[in-house]
Amino acid sequence: MVAALVAAASLAAPAHAAPQPKDPGAPAASHSLRAPVTDENFYFVMADRFSNGSTANDDGGLGSDPMVSGFDPTKKGFYNGGDLKGLLDKIDYIQGLGTTSIWLTPSFKNKAVQTEDKSAGYHGYWVTDFTQIDPHLGTNAELKALIDEAHARGMKVYFDIITNHTADVIGYKDGARLPYVSKDAAPYKTADGDVFDDRDYAGTDTFPELDASTSFPYTPVLEKSEEHLKVPDWLNNPALYHNRGDTTFQGEDSFYGDFFGLDDLFTENPEVVDGMTKVYEDWIKDFGVDGFRIDTMKHVNDEFWQKFGPEVLEYAKAQGKDEFFMFGEVFDTSKSFTSQFTTRNKMQAVLDFPFQDAARNFASRSQSASQLETFFAGDDWYTDADSNVYELPTFLGNHDMGRIGSFIAADNPGADDAERVARDRLAHELMYFSRGNPVVYYGDEQGFTGPGGDQDARQTLFASQVPEYLDDDLLGTDASHATDNFDTGHPLYSKISELAALTAEHPALRNGAHQNRYAAQGKGIYAFSRTDAKDQREYVVAVNNSGTAQTAAVPTYIAKRSYTRIYGGTGDAATAAEVKTADDGKLTVSVPPLSAVVYESSGRIPRSKAAPAVALQEPATAEGDNGRIRVAADVDGSSFYEVTFQARTAGGEWEPIGTDDTAPYQVFHEVTGLNPGTAVEYRAVVLDNGGNTSVSAARSGTVPAPVLAMQKPAEGSSVDGKVEVSATASPEKADYTVSFGRSVDGGEWTPIGRDSSSPAYTVFDDLSALGLADGTKVRYRATMSVPGAENVVSDIRTVVAGEIPQPDSVTVAGSLNSEMGCGQWDPTCAGASMTLDPADKVWRLTVPNLPAGTYEFKAALNGKWDENYGAGGAFNGGNIVLEHPGGAVTFRYDHTTHLLSPVYASQQPGAVAAAGSMNSELGCPEDWMPACDQAQLKLDPDDLVWKLSVDLTAGNYEFKAALNRSWDVSYGAGGSPNGANISLAHKGGPLTLRYDHFTHVMTAG
Repeated sequence: MVAALVAAASLAAPAHAAPQPKDPGAPAASHSLRAPVTDENFYFVMADRFSNGSTANDDGGLGSDPMVSGFDPTKKGFYNGGDLKGLLDKIDYIQGLGTTSIWLTPSFKNKAVQTEDKSAGYHGYWVTDFTQIDPHLGTNAELKALIDEAHARGMKVYFDIITNHTADVIGYKDGARLPYVSKDAAPYKTADGDVFDDRDYAGTDTFPELDASTSFPYTPVLEKSEEHLKVPDWLNNPALYHNRGDTTFQGEDSFYGDFFGLDDLFTENPEVVDGMTKVYEDWIKDFGVDGFRIDTMKHVNDEFWQKFGPEVLEYAKAQGKDEFFMFGEVFDTSKSFTSQFTTRNKMQAVLDFPFQDAARNFASRSQSASQLETFFAGDDWYTDADSNVYELPTFLGNHDMGRIGSFIAADNPGADDAERVARDRLAHELMYFSRGNPVVYYGDEQGFTGPGGDQDARQTLFASQVPEYLDDDLLGTDASHATDNFDTGHPLYSKISELAALTAEHPALRNGAHQNRYAAQGKGIYAFSRTDAKDQREYVVAVNNSGTAQTAAVPTYIAKRSYTRIYGGTGDAATAAEVKTADDGKLTVSVPPLSAVVYESSGRIPRSKAAPAVALQEPATAEGDNGRIRVAADVDGSSFYEVTFQARTAGGEWEPIGTDDTAPYQVFHEVTGLNPGTAVEYRAVVLDNGGNTSVSAARSGTVPAPVLAMQKPAEGSSVDGKVEVSATASPEKADYTVSFGRSVDGGEWTPIGRDSSSPAYTVFDDLSALGLADGTKVRYRATMSVPGAENVVSDIRTVVAGEIPQPDSVTVAGSLNSEMGCGQWDPTCAGASMTLDPADKVWRLTVPNLPAGTYEFKAALNGKWDENYGAGGAFNGGNIVLEHPGGAVTFRYDHTTHLLSPVYASQQPGAVAAAGSMNSELGCPEDWMPACDQAQLKLDPDDLVWKLSVDLTAGNYEFKAALNRSWDVSYGAGGSPNGANISLAHKGGPLTLRYDHFTHVMTAG
């Protein structure tokens, strides 16, 4: 039934009720949902880095040794001294920003120091006691005092909570922090030794009994002194953890692996679900916490959230917390993915990472205004019956990725301080005037910057002793981190306070409908309107990311109406204080460079006399999420309307699936609870601003079949022996069984196995028994049959058995050969002959001084034209064209892809570091240091490959390629941007690290 797919509307009621239809037989209309939390101003603060109210708790009662207490105010990776008393002492400063909610980073008792990480738990993510405030930060009583004072001032307090992991306490019999072992390589076993799949029990009230000594791929062990370290005591049972080794943050292991050794909880087990639920319910009951930000949400199975979220919310409401609010961290910029946690997984909201990316691109990078328009047009991904985009907390930077000031400095290296401050203001104007709940990261109001994320973005507001922080160049001030920075006169503090005050005076700027109005094609103005459904007064906001003033004619809801400027443009002659719309309703606005203006209409939007006609478009599978159907409506009118979409299955009642208050009108209906092929009927009901309604004719859609996607082996790779073959299903369901097939040299498909263990379905194909010659092409695919979809077939992965046979020679043959001492287009030209690098099987040729000009060429193999590859790696393809500026150029040819590409030294980054857990072994002060000299690779001018040779002690290590001595740009496994850590099991001795900037792949060998 469709009702099963619609979250209970009682969890979040609309701000005001829609009128009853004038025709008693007409379908009910609804206002777009405004849950209780759509108008908060968050201040996100790390207690250890805000203010030191009491030096008595600096060492947490653990003594003076920093490697025991974790306190060292000279190091950015240790406790610096801030505490809850400091927050309470400075609460006037926080409130002066217009803050309505204080959001604290995790404040529970942490493992003070994890020696493997050579740093401390100042950040709060290494929890050992979920019932006690960390002694470095204060006491439970001091937390209660802070919450009580905030409440007395009309402010709320939010906790940052963790359900995914605890501190690193559990080791393994075979060693610490071992590589991940998949469920297919070593499935879980019951205490009786029976193999089982945990996903079959996730979301239920039962789970097999486990034995820590036999049920896991790694046998967990505890130091005697730490057997009862964690609180509550149930957390000390090692069988309640996944025990599979460290995650690479991809595929199956992103759910089951340890984060840098942190003990990963078995969240599929109902004992863990119930235990974590009670932990956080107690904080609500005993301290009056107003809400939770939930860490690492995407790394926990869906079933956990589907139970945890509704239960905690129901409990909070029973405690009188009608506005209790939870939002999760889902570090991803795709709305089709992040929205699944509010629709499919029943959570109220997620942090708006897509907004952060869009805001930086607009305000800091001055990318096209039309990109911002496209971004907001996708907000309907979040719309369902009980939530929408207006609840999402929006932000510009944070403690992990870095600060907005840092991004602006990096994106605009030649800008002066005035421009950087202007861009920072523009970013905050966009955040405060657009939909969502704005979040200010502590220190941003004082112009804090820093060279990157993580520790580099966690400066103290009180005077710092950290040398790296003292080098920062703050925006809008001559101050440094050597002194306290609580300047309420700082231009950014003043601006944020002004924005908060204005939006409080005009609430529609916080929770009114956000309607796209105008966007320049390129730098310039993006304009939108905000309109409250009850007051019907339109506000027009225009933001300009150009370095020059811009003018635009912006559509509105009202013709021939005066609009008064209530923000921006002061003192600018081109920015009128009052403007009247034209006959066509367009408002001509001028916006100064890198700034915003806001206009308010002189009266409400004229009431409609009759509701407009509405027609549904054909329902179709949503691009980006195969578990949803896009349902869109065309409305015959241009005033303010709200469109409620309804759905039903055969024999069912019409149920609301979401209301949209901005054109284009659409929802993305969650249908994973229905079998593929099920027919779903849809209709749309329009509510105009006069209380009139109209309804569309019904149209039917069909629940799509699931999609299988091959994950391994990598396309075009060479394979040998046992080959891991895996696929994933979207949407995922625990009862799927996936079959795999193999085809050799274009032959028939042969079954090679089946797997029912989700989320990554995997089999192992032993090619050694086939005796295949090197270079034989092997294809793999996955198939399955489910009710309603009898033959689901994946994409095909093609690989090569054994070593990919390399040609005898490769020549860059083309019009440039005459500059190499040969005739043009000579496949035998010695000066154009490439050399195979045995380390990565890539052919390279560096031409030290090629004259400037336009050249065309191909890759000619074996000194002939019989086999050649052109543009795009196509066999006998078109010529590759090079506009060469003159000087050195390196050509690279990959016989796996057949791509021949020119590479320049000028395209290389300024620096490349192997930043990882082995940095301290290389002589760095600590691990994961992209700025450490000893971790820097050197560019080899002969082949443009970065290299570093070291003598490394034996151990299991993880690392990434970090560019330009910071974490702003990094590449992980497979060259993925900000991707999974690269794992290395090293036996000890010489090692060479290599990084190819063309592929972004870093290797060790």
